Amino acid sequence: MLELRPNCELCDCDLPPHSADARICTYECTYCARCVETVLHNVCPTCGGGFAPRPIRPRTAWRKGRHLGLAHHPAGATRHHTPFTPEDIKQHVDRIKHLAPKDR
Repeated sequence: MLELRPNCELCDCDLPPHSADARICTYECTYCARCVETVLHNVCPTCGGGFAPRPIRPRTAWRKGRHLGLAHHPAGATRHHTPFTPEDIKQHVDRIKHLAPKDR
């Protein structure tokens, strides 16, 4: 189950569980769409993979007895921040952004 991290790890903007602007990599590094498009150029600064829109967890448990939805599995509250400097991110991104995520 996804952690649903509450913020962009680069600009620290809020990304609540219902946000359509949240993007995640395969390791669940979480960034806003603006940072992914303008700074990261679809390159995760941690793993080098690409990003996908983060799914939105339903607020309601729509199936009786299944204990699903935000009420049963709330979003994460721990804010994460990238450990990489802007210079390091730029070098990393520039080195591999020309490769499609499937070829990285």
